[in-house]
Amino acid sequence: MAFRRRNKSYPFFSQEFLIQNHADIVFSLVIFILIGLMFETTAKTAILFIQPQYNISTMSADGEVTLYHYGWKDCATVLFYLCITIILHAVVQEYVLDKVNRRLHLSKSKNTKFNESGQLCVFYLVSSVWSLYVIATEGFLLHPSSLWENYPHVHLRFQVKFFYLTQLAYWFHALPELYFQKVRKEEVPRQLQYISLYLLHILAAYLLNLTRVGLVLLFLQYISEMGFHLSRLFYFTDENHHKMFEMWSVGFVLTRMITMTLMFLAVGFGLARSENQMLDLETGNFNTLSIRLLVLFMVCFTQSWLLWKFFRFQLSRTRELRLEQAKKRAATKQMQRTPKRDSVGHHENGLIKAENGTSPRLKKVKAP
Repeated sequence: MAFRRRNKSYPFFSQEFLIQNHADIVFSLVIFILIGLMFETTAKTAILFIQPQYNISTMSADGEVTLYHYGWKDCATVLFYLCITIILHAVVQEYVLDKVNRRLHLSKSKNTKFNESGQLCVFYLVSSVWSLYVIATEGFLLHPSSLWENYPHVHLRFQVKFFYLTQLAYWFHALPELYFQKVRKEEVPRQLQYISLYLLHILAAYLLNLTRVGLVLLFLQYISEMGFHLSRLFYFTDENHHKMFEMWSVGFVLTRMITMTLMFLAVGFGLARSENQMLDLETGNFNTLSIRLLVLFMVCFTQSWLLWKFFRFQLSRTRELRLEQAKKRAATKQMQRTPKRDSVGHHENGLIKAENGTSPRLKKVKAP
């Protein structure tokens, strides 16, 4: 199957060939792993890539329940779903975004931003709906105290662990996509910045057994970011759409406030009241004062930095708008002060006025 139109053929193993056919190459790798399920000798290795590992069965009131915890074998699962994400990325780009781009006729810089916002909108939409479903089914909405009670939350349900594995797969896949999509050098530091922040926070929540709090924070973050990229998509289609940016600005500030409040409530107060506050790697307990302060600092510093960037951008934009308005006012005043003049005088209300403001006398024309 081909995900890209082949306008030109390149030699094998060249850079252009790899960029043009990367989705097909990854698709072949995924098919190779799936074929491994058909043979008994390779089935165990193939399952290692496809199915989440480290499952245990426990008895509960509802019967036997299968729970999961993390380990080094999760790297293989993340790698497999990273390949799946690359394929889905190519499908969305080829069959949705490229078709819209041909109709909009955007410039090269706007085209790059449109593709970025389009890809992220699809991801944020799916992830926010998925995370909300997990939060509702796990009972975190009705019982907010369950976010920090009975810590450490070592054993996870399948949907929680699979959610985190796919999140890691997506943000790890975003690193090679910078190369495959030929992102401009000016844009690479900015994209590396937010990709690294997502990976840092998701890995911290997953490895420190703070998956419940992390799930809620990811939902809030994805809703806020989806609003921004939707606003940018509407702006590219019609540059008169500015109201969505104003609505997103309010939601952005509220999201930062709710995120910091929830972190102080769950980590600063909830985990601080726990009886077991000793570091124990075997049981997965990281509830110590130093780790709690480190987690709080990491999250609050990130949120404060995002707010600082946001307010700085808004202030610079306000100054630019004021300067533009001042220039327009000065130009209109200058036009009013220097009206057009002719040899006799100047025009006013359809009449010719002399220099002193009086109308010139009309000469009497003698009849022949």
